[in-house]
Amino acid sequence: MLRAIFCFLVASAAAEHVREFTVRENARAGTLVGNLGDELPDAAPPYTIVPVPGSAVNDDLKIDPQTGEIRTRVPLDRENRDHYALVAIPASGDNVRVVVRVSDENDNAPTFPAAVMNVEFSENTPRDVKRKLNPAKDEDLGVFNTQRYNIVSGNTDNAFRLSSHRERDGVLYLDLQINGFLDRETTDHYELVIEALDGGTPPLRGTMTVNITILDVNDNPPVFAESAYSAMIPENATVGTTVLKVFAIDSDEGENGLIEYSINRRQSDKENMFKIDPNTGEITVNKALDFETKELHELVVVARDKGAQPLETTAFVSIRVTDVNDNQPTIDVIFLSDDATPKISESAQLDEFVARISVHDPDSKTEYANVNVTLSGGDGHFDLRTHDNIIYLVVVALPLDRESQSSYTLNVVATDKGSPPLHASRIISLRVTDVNDNPPVFLESEYKASVPEAAAPGTPVIQVTASDVDEGENSEIRYSLLPTPQSDWFSIDERSGLVTTRARVDCETNPMPQLTVVASDRGNPPLSSTATLLVTVLDVNDNEPIFDQSFYNVTVSENEAVGSCILKVSDLFIKRYNNLFLVIFP
Repeated sequence: MLRAIFCFLVASAAAEHVREFTVRENARAGTLVGNLGDELPDAAPPYTIVPVPGSAVNDDLKIDPQTGEIRTRVPLDRENRDHYALVAIPASGDNVRVVVRVSDENDNAPTFPAAVMNVEFSENTPRDVKRKLNPAKDEDLGVFNTQRYNIVSGNTDNAFRLSSHRERDGVLYLDLQINGFLDRETTDHYELVIEALDGGTPPLRGTMTVNITILDVNDNPPVFAESAYSAMIPENATVGTTVLKVFAIDSDEGENGLIEYSINRRQSDKENMFKIDPNTGEITVNKALDFETKELHELVVVARDKGAQPLETTAFVSIRVTDVNDNQPTIDVIFLSDDATPKISESAQLDEFVARISVHDPDSKTEYANVNVTLSGGDGHFDLRTHDNIIYLVVVALPLDRESQSSYTLNVVATDKGSPPLHASRIISLRVTDVNDNPPVFLESEYKASVPEAAAPGTPVIQVTASDVDEGENSEIRYSLLPTPQSDWFSIDERSGLVTTRARVDCETNPMPQLTVVASDRGNPPLSSTATLLVTVLDVNDNEPIFDQSFYNVTVSENEAVGSCILKVSDLFIKRYNNLFLVIFP
């Protein structure tokens, strides 16, 4: 009982002090934080250190109880722990409550919750409309927190801008606003790179990609390829005959871009003489036509899209019905090739004849003499010549190259000058025949191979390959070797190009024989090209050393000193001699 009263009196007499220290985060281990005894002369060391439970004092700080010196044990991280608390009891019995606060540094960049965000806008969205974006968060405090956002790239024509505001939770929230007018038909997708910056010097930053899809609205009517179409159809055309095809496009997408065609019956074709395919725009004959009853039909064709509020446009179609005579011109073609087939050699010279065309019309010789004949197709490589408008000749107008184009389609049209005129046409499919104008080409200009000198005859060395863009025999290749000092060591398969040994090779004779491979086609005359083949002969130990002479004759003076050189012999890699003699004459 007396002991408890004594402790109570001592505790009542003790004073309590509060000390606060500050240390910057990331300071290296061992950094001095402060001294417990500074400014407290009545609270001198030594100290008893009592950490506040859970404050990690012993883990992160090092406190010397004998001096009161506080140092960091490890680099501190404010975002992990922003203060440490402990009680230091000096010898005087006072209480010193100690708080070590960790000051913030700009060691965290703003971070978006996701690297990519997808956003959609309709193309008719008004200016200034906002769409919330994921804000960036920064674990640092105050000015080191997120301060602003920028669009780094992808903002074509400044279509968008950013706005931001900070709320009570300290987060700088981000909005994406339309800055101009959106048009899906011009730009249907934007990929904005947005950065968030804090207030550090220099600022730290984080980025996010915003994929913006512009959704279509039906803001574009269909547009015809032509505002007015015209066609001619003979009066004897059967029901279902195609007259022409109109075509319209709509730059919208989906249903807004799907087009349906129709004929405005209130304004045109009330007799239903024609009909139109609603999907393709193909206009066909619906009833029998009569030139004498009506020569010209004018249709109003409508193209309408399938949007919720459809848009439409119109085009005018003029269809002229032509009278039918009892005879049409006929076209006869005679080909001037060696076998009278439609062909021409690629080596044909300019103005060389290809075909003879004659036109016949039994109705009238006068009309026949005035028939107009035209030639189309052939990309300008052929022309039509005549002296009397009766006999026409198809001639070569530009050089031909079968390897570039092996055939042409020509269209001969004959039109008389009757009223109305009649016409006939003839399609000519002309084949360009090959001449041997391209030599074989090796895949490589130089080949390298190796073979051991012990290789048996017939050992494969290498296979060379060449190609020829001609056709037939002009492209069939045969291989051969040009004669060289060592070409008889090798042979080549004339069809496959496989090079093999013909005899045993000898490294000592030529360690790297050079061969010339020839590739020749079978044209007339044949064309050829060459490639170099370097063969490395790998040496084997197949020769014994021998002396360069089998008998040596040396004269030595009788007073020659001991150790003097009297003869130097050398070995040659030739046949072996068994008996060697050294005779010394005094």
